[in-house]
Amino acid sequence: MDEILIGSMLASTLRVTTPLLLCALAGLISERSGVIDIGLEGKMLFAAFAAAAAASASHSTGMGLAAAIAVACAMSLIHGFACVTHRGDQVVSGVALNMVAAGLTVVLGIAWFAQGGQTPPITADVRLTGLIAGWSEPEAAVAALGPWLGAIVGHGLLSHNLLVYLAFFLVAGVWFFLERTKPGLRLRAVGENPAMVDAAGVSVPRLRYAALMLNGLLCGLAGAYLTLAQNASFSPNMTAGRGYIALAAMIFGKWKPLPTLAACLLFGFLDALAIRMQGAVIPGVGEVPVQLIQALPYLLTVILLAGFIGQALAPKALGRPYLKER
Repeated sequence: MDEILIGSMLASTLRVTTPLLLCALAGLISERSGVIDIGLEGKMLFAAFAAAAAASASHSTGMGLAAAIAVACAMSLIHGFACVTHRGDQVVSGVALNMVAAGLTVVLGIAWFAQGGQTPPITADVRLTGLIAGWSEPEAAVAALGPWLGAIVGHGLLSHNLLVYLAFFLVAGVWFFLERTKPGLRLRAVGENPAMVDAAGVSVPRLRYAALMLNGLLCGLAGAYLTLAQNASFSPNMTAGRGYIALAAMIFGKWKPLPTLAACLLFGFLDALAIRMQGAVIPGVGEVPVQLIQALPYLLTVILLAGFIGQALAPKALGRPYLKER
């Protein structure tokens, strides 16, 4: 039925968009403060491992979420220590975090669980499930609300877990924070002209560390979502480049929350479409190659960044370590 197909695509798009959106907002906050964060991929990957390991060991959703946030914030602190305190190269530090996360999660997984780098499956009672029980299946929502309303509103919009709604709510929250609050305006100012902020008596390093802590919080939620909601366990390199796609979405959105949301929805839709089209047959063409379908989000990333996003002006102090004048 057409309504079930539309509802399923809508539901899949929102589910796939959620970790991208959380990660993109994390990068947006960090980079608006002047700190480049290439390490989004590594933070999300390590947070996913921490959430799966803690949840499977403790049988507690809260412990999984707390472990994911703690690990991601710790990685943000390391990034800040290298780049803010010691004024190191921000790109090199972020790449190093990605490399460490990719290797260390496998090593720890093998050492702790002896399952080839994977964690044990997370039980259903620990995983994050939809707020309305049963509506994750379109048939149940259709039976409760009717064909179109049930498939599109019930299954498409109301069948998700709390983190999905939190991610979209945070778009408005981040916008309000950056545009309408004094700490947000100071954070934006430190990404444009840190000397002016310092002259006003506000600590530049403190603001940048605060931005990195918010960055770690959001990356932790993104990683936790992957293992507590989207999958049932951790597997090596399961982020599969989502951190880089989130970075591209942030640049495509020109470091603004609402355009970043639109970019994440576009990438999420393509990813959901790729899943839906695997094995599909086009009349006169034949079966669509699975590899081509899976490459769609990455191809779009390259195409958009190659010159289809218009003029994207980054914060003026982005990537520049601040040395206080004496």
